Amino acid sequence: MGRKKASPWRWRVAAILLLAALAGGLYAWWQARHWAPPRGEFPMQGVLIGARDGDVDFTALHAIGADFVYLEASRGAAGRDPAFIRNLAAVRESGLRFGALHVYDPCIPAERQSANFVTMVPRDKALLPPVVELSKLAEGCAVRVAEPAVESELTTFLNQIEGHAGQPAVLKIAPEFEERYGIADHIERNLWLTRDWSQPEYTERSWTLWTANSQLQTEASAEPVRWVALKP
Repeated sequence: MGRKKASPWRWRVAAILLLAALAGGLYAWWQARHWAPPRGEFPMQGVLIGARDGDVDFTALHAIGADFVYLEASRGAAGRDPAFIRNLAAVRESGLRFGALHVYDPCIPAERQSANFVTMVPRDKALLPPVVELSKLAEGCAVRVAEPAVESELTTFLNQIEGHAGQPAVLKIAPEFEERYGIADHIERNLWLTRDWSQPEYTERSWTLWTANSQLQTEASAEPVRWVALKP
């Protein structure tokens, strides 16, 4: 005997369930692209901007609720964000508070990295505390770097750029870097952690800054931006 044909109502139910799943997926996607922490809990919010974000309208960022901006400035011993000079000039005109970020490379001596940072970032009392991004591990270094040396060189680097900035730095620590080195417990600085849509908990100490949505769509840029909350 031949197989029974599915009844029309079963097809209709299946179609309804499929449409519901698609609608739910689209809503989740839209929510992810537009979600930011509630202002009642986090009154001060801002954004991290670099060349990867394309042309950014900082005045528009201010208008949609950004209170501060961090600009990617330098990387390692010689890397420089190609948009930093342009972005620095633009953000000064926007009314936003602003600061600069260095991407730290544990394979490179502290002195060479700090020289790169102080060359790129002016000594300016208007700047927010400098941020040091810690995401690259030392396992891939051409010359082996022992774990104690990672912390020692980072401490030297911090002392050097803090002397230039006149204020303590903030450590922007990636989960994998913290898991490997436990820097948050060893170096006493304010922390910047990252986790989309929910508060991060991968350090014992509490964070000060939080990248809450790494793909926020705004009217200020054609590309999604990294939206940041400041703990009250």
